[in-house]
Amino acid sequence: MELIGNWSYPTTIKFGAGRISELAEACLATGITKPLLVTDKGLASLPITTAALDLLEGAGLGRGLFSEVDPNPTEKNAEAGLKVYREGGYDGVIAFGGGSGLDLGKVIAFMSGQSRPIWDFEDIGDWWTRADPDGIAPIIAVPTTAGTGSEVGRASVITNSETHEKKIIFHPKILPAVVICDPELTVGMPGFITAGTGMDAFAHCLEAYSSPHYHPMSQGIALEGLRLVKENLPVAFKDGTNIEARAHMMSAAMMGATAFQKGLGAIHALSHPIGAMYNTHHGTTNAVVMQPVLQMNRPAIEDRIEAAARYLGIEGGFDGFYGFVGELNHTLGIPKNLTELGISDPDLDTLVKGALIDPSTGGNPIEMTESNTRALFEACF
Repeated sequence: MELIGNWSYPTTIKFGAGRISELAEACLATGITKPLLVTDKGLASLPITTAALDLLEGAGLGRGLFSEVDPNPTEKNAEAGLKVYREGGYDGVIAFGGGSGLDLGKVIAFMSGQSRPIWDFEDIGDWWTRADPDGIAPIIAVPTTAGTGSEVGRASVITNSETHEKKIIFHPKILPAVVICDPELTVGMPGFITAGTGMDAFAHCLEAYSSPHYHPMSQGIALEGLRLVKENLPVAFKDGTNIEARAHMMSAAMMGATAFQKGLGAIHALSHPIGAMYNTHHGTTNAVVMQPVLQMNRPAIEDRIEAAARYLGIEGGFDGFYGFVGELNHTLGIPKNLTELGISDPDLDTLVKGALIDPSTGGNPIEMTESNTRALFEACF
């Protein structure tokens, strides 16, 4: 193994209950005088969003809002948001919400001063160097779920509305300048969103931990992230008002996104094309395909998973860990397979093609081929 890597770790994080009160202060600290708050349609009218806008208005920062964000945001959402941003004379973005609001908000800020089309900045080679770094507006991220960890990420996942492919748009300066993590904002999350987003965090930690790449800092963070999810997700799911469990899940979400600098794998390679084609919830899809992926990767990860099981207090080594994942999914009401998730008559050829070109394939412990990827999809139905 070559002991070499390029590492970049997160940003300023204001963590704790009630820290949303510091939103206006964070804007001023980053030089934002007229922020555009970007969130999804479902959150736009909820009290937590209204309260955030009230804080901004009270500080003389206006109450700019853009909420035309699909559950799997597209370049069309980005174009609409950019139009509002530019015509409104905004000078920064508050990315507010779950993965969709966070990802789109970051992309609007990134694209605000670019002259090239969005797909020119896909995470391929050094394409990110095509961007004008001075054309990236400052970003503040405020997560309202505990899953994607996009608040500490240097990329956004955007769906191409024509090809139905999820693309990763990357630039180091997409990393938000300030993150406000207030677990009180997650209290109103419905149970199925708590479950799906929580399993997304678990998948990030599990795939980073299993990735063959060398990154011991990520390795340690991933392992502790798994423990936080194991001990707190069932609690948060059962009692959404438990602030301690909600706080630990917000930490786990950030840890997962920090850890996956080490790599992701087949869980995400499968869930990205599934979500793009069938509009399924990303984290829930990750949970559904997790056990089949574990089984496929077993020859390469058995020893590592046995070590994780010992740390997590799970008996039975790999089999015990595999069984734990199944029990956790059952506890959270996760569908047993993709058929139960609502996908019938799947286009396997397109799904396999999409999985094999997904950037996540490079971090899978076993090389993904057309034959084993097809077999893996079939095992998920």
